[in-house]
Amino acid sequence: MEAAAPAGAVTSLLRRATGKLCTWNILKTIALGQMLSLCICGTAITSQYLAERYKVNTPMLQSFINYCLLFLIYTMMLAFQSGSDNLFYILKRKWWKYILLGLADVEANYLIVRAYQYTTLTSVQLLDCFGIPVLMALSWFILYSRYRVIHFVAVAVCLLGVGTMVGADILAGREDSSGGDVLTGDVLVLLGASLYAVSNVCEEYIVKKLSRQEFLGMVGLFGTIVSGIQLLIVEYKDIASIHWDWKIALLFVAFALCMFCLYSFMPLVIKVTSATSVNLGILTADLYSLFFGLFLFGYKFSWLYIMSFAVIMVGFVLYCSMPTRTAEPPESSVPPATSHGIDNPGLKLEENAQETHSVSL
Repeated sequence: MEAAAPAGAVTSLLRRATGKLCTWNILKTIALGQMLSLCICGTAITSQYLAERYKVNTPMLQSFINYCLLFLIYTMMLAFQSGSDNLFYILKRKWWKYILLGLADVEANYLIVRAYQYTTLTSVQLLDCFGIPVLMALSWFILYSRYRVIHFVAVAVCLLGVGTMVGADILAGREDSSGGDVLTGDVLVLLGASLYAVSNVCEEYIVKKLSRQEFLGMVGLFGTIVSGIQLLIVEYKDIASIHWDWKIALLFVAFALCMFCLYSFMPLVIKVTSATSVNLGILTADLYSLFFGLFLFGYKFSWLYIMSFAVIMVGFVLYCSMPTRTAEPPESSVPPATSHGIDNPGLKLEENAQETHSVSL
C-alpha cells in the first residue's frame, strides 16, 4: 500500500500536468504560431529561389511591395474612419512616433538580410535570438510584463533547440562561407534583432491598447515612404539589372503575399498571446525552410533537425502554459489595456475556473 501511494501521486501529477499543457487555448496558440512560421518560411524560400536561380538580390524592393499592400488596404481603411480612428487625426497627434516605428521596422528587415553578405548562416541564426531577451526586457519596462521562473526556463529550452538546429546545420555542411568582415555582419544581426524587438513591443502596445488597423495602417504608410527612399538609394542598380519574366514576377508576388499575411495575422496572434510568445513560436520557421529545402535545394537531412524542432516546441508550450502578469503602471493618460494584464486570456480563465472549483470543494 505504501509503494502504491507514491505511484498514485506521480500518476495524478502527470495527469494534472498533461491536462494543463494540452488545453484548447495552448493548442490554438501553437497552431497560430506555426501559421506565422509558415509565412516566414514562404518569404525565405521565395527569396532564396530569386537569389540562387535568377541572381536577384533585392530585399528592399520585396519589402517595399509588402508595405505598399499594407498602405493600399489598411491605411486606406483608416482614411475612411471617423473620430479618433481617422488617419489624419492619428497623424496630427502621433506622426513622429509612427515615423520612428516605420524606420525601425524597415531597417530591422534590411539589416538581417544584409548581414548574410558578411557573416555565416550559423552566426545569423544564433545572434538573431538576441532579440528575445531584448524583447523581454523592453516588455518588462514598457508593457510592465512580469515573468515567472517557468518563462525563463522555457526561453532557455527554446534557445537550446536553436543551438541544436545550428549544430545540425554545421554537421550537414550548410554553414555558408562568410564575406570578408564577419564582425560587421554580426553587428548588423544584433542591430536588426534589437530593432525587431522594438517593433514587436510597439506592435503589442498598439494592438492591445489601440487597434490592429492603426498599427498596420501606420506601418504601411511610413514603411512605404522609408523603404521607397532607401530603395532608390541602395538598390536602383540591382533592380535595373533584373531580366524580368513571368517566373520572377510570380516569385515576387508569392513573397509579397506571404509577407502580407505575416503582417496581417501577427497582430491577431499577439493580441491573444504576447510578442514574446510569438517570437518563440516562429523559431521553427528556419526548420520549415530546411524541410522544403530538402526537395527544392538538395539540403542534407539530419535527425538533429527533428530533435531541435521538438525541443523548440517543448519550450514554446512551457512558455504558454503559464500566463504572465502585468504590474500596475504609474498613473498616466494611456487608455487601459484590453488584455487584462495576462499573456493568454484563455489560460487565465482556465486557472480561475480551477481555483473556483477547488474552493467549492
